[in-house]
Amino acid sequence: MIPVIIAMTLIVFMIFYFAPGDPVSRIAGPNVSPEVYESIRQKYGLDQPFIVQYYRFVKSVVQGDLGISILQDRPVIEMIRERLPVTLEIGLLGFLITFLIAIPAGVMAAVKKNTIVDYLCMSGSLLGIAIPTFWFGMLLLYFFAYKLRWFPISGAGTIKHLILPSFAIGLTNAAITARMVRSSMLEVLKQDFVRTARSKGLYEKTVVYSHALKNAMIPIISLMGLRLGWIIGGSVALEIIFSIPGIGRLMVDSILARDYPVVQGAMIVLTSSIILANILADILYSVVDPRIRYS
Repeated sequence: MIPVIIAMTLIVFMIFYFAPGDPVSRIAGPNVSPEVYESIRQKYGLDQPFIVQYYRFVKSVVQGDLGISILQDRPVIEMIRERLPVTLEIGLLGFLITFLIAIPAGVMAAVKKNTIVDYLCMSGSLLGIAIPTFWFGMLLLYFFAYKLRWFPISGAGTIKHLILPSFAIGLTNAAITARMVRSSMLEVLKQDFVRTARSKGLYEKTVVYSHALKNAMIPIISLMGLRLGWIIGGSVALEIIFSIPGIGRLMVDSILARDYPVVQGAMIVLTSSIILANILADILYSVVDPRIRYS
């Protein structure tokens, strides 16, 4: 993961180093004198060569310093620390919804292959894949918050604020995961050990959930690790739609204001969450399958 992290920091830095616009002009205004303009550039190190700025950027990130916000003149790490819990709450709840929907649906579709249950589960999965997450979130917001008044339209702080955006994330991701569960289960159900378990007279639920599902979890865990990172980082659009003060909303507001240190810090945190999710997935392999060991 070390080369991935290094490449990630380089890409994030290059995106904003070569981005159009001048953050100094945003701070000082259009009529600033050349002396003041140059002093602001020196204050934020914008007058240094590319390699020097990148070295200082990586050094600060390693030390846990994500820089100072250009507009608010506050440490970026403090701003992210204030917003990150809301994003994590939405992402983790959405991941839980994904898990609770996808596993049973995929298992039922595999066990009841080529039946009405299988067709219904896979049709719903296809529909979930086709619906964009942000559009589904807008539908939920319109019907359940605006029309029915069951949930608040915007904001955060209570469980009711989290349900609609989390469900929008969870259901669309469950569609992809359910298809993977079905495919993996169909492969495992053909194996000899499943036939042996059935011949011993074990209950069908025991065969499916204790034997087949456990052995089918390796590719599912790989996908879930990827989806966990995507869920946490992919809530940006939903935070805008539901007016949630999370890290995604912070990043979008900072992009519009050309507050590059905040955007860089937010992207570092979001991309790191994807890398961490993949590491956790690798560790879970040995928990699910004892034959897998890491040295």
